[in-house]
Amino acid sequence: MVLNEPLVFTGAGYFLGIHAPGHRDFRFFLKAAHHAALSQSIGSHILKNEVKNSMVGSTFSCSYITPYSFTNHDENAALRADALLNRFFIEAAMGKGYPVEHLEFMKKIYNYVLPGDEQLLKAQFDFVGIQNYTREVIKHTCWIPLIRARIIPANKRKVAHTAMNWEIYPESIYHMLKQFNSICDGLPLIITENGAAFDDKLEDGKIIDDYRIYYLQRNIEQIHRAKTEGVNILGCFIWSLFDNFEWEKGFKPRFGLVHVDFDTHLRTAKKSALWYRDFLANQNNSITVRS
Repeated sequence: MVLNEPLVFTGAGYFLGIHAPGHRDFRFFLKAAHHAALSQSIGSHILKNEVKNSMVGSTFSCSYITPYSFTNHDENAALRADALLNRFFIEAAMGKGYPVEHLEFMKKIYNYVLPGDEQLLKAQFDFVGIQNYTREVIKHTCWIPLIRARIIPANKRKVAHTAMNWEIYPESIYHMLKQFNSICDGLPLIITENGAAFDDKLEDGKIIDDYRIYYLQRNIEQIHRAKTEGVNILGCFIWSLFDNFEWEKGFKPRFGLVHVDFDTHLRTAKKSALWYRDFLANQNNSITVRS
C-alpha cells in the first residue's frame, strides 16, 4: 500500500486544520494534494521495480454522494462533492487527470504542476483499495466558499447512524464499488476498511453488539451484490479488529470486533467477533472476507 486516504490527510491537515500539521490554507492544501498524488504514483513505480512479485496499490476514502433535493443547486453541489471526495485522487492515479470540470476552484492546483508532472501522475497499481463507511447527503450553500456545498449530518436527517454520526446506509459500499470499478477499468478492488463504531457496553464480561452484526451483514450483502454484477473484488478488511485510537477523536469511538479496556488492556471478544468467526468458517461464502 503506497498511501492511505490521501484526501483525508491533505484536506484535514492542510485545509481544515484538524489533523497535523494543522494548516488552514487552501494554497497549502493544493500543494499537498498535488505532491501526495505525485508521491503515490512515483512510489508505485518504485515498488514495482524494486520489490519482486509485489502487489502494489493505494487506498482511498469514499462515500456515496446523493443530493439533498432534486433541485439543480443541490444536484450540482453533489457533483462537486463527489469530484472532490471520491474522484480526485483515483482519477489522477488512473492517468485521467484531476476532475476539475466539476471543481472550478481546484483548477488552481495547476499553479503547482510542473512540466511533466501530469505524465507522472499515472500509477502502476495491481489493485485499488476503497474505504467506505457511509453515504453523504449534500446541500448547496453560499456560505461555504469554493465548493459551495455542505454535508447534512445523519442526526439532522433523523436516520439511523453510528457513534460517528455516520448514516447506516449499506447500499453505499455497493455504489462505490461500482463507481471505482468504472473509474479503474476493472482493476481488482479490495475493501481495505469497512465497519462501524458504536457505544459498546461491557456488561457481565460480554458486549452484545447486535447493531454491529446487522451493519456488517448488510454491508457484506452489498459487496456480494457488486461481485455478482461483475465487479472484480479480491476481499474485504473489517475496521477494526481491536478498539483503537481514532484520529482527533481519541479512544472514544469503538470500531473493534474486540473490546479493549484502555486502563487495564483487557481484551474481550464482542458478540460481533464471534458472529464473524462463524461467518468466515462457513465455506459456502461466495466472497472472501478478511479481517
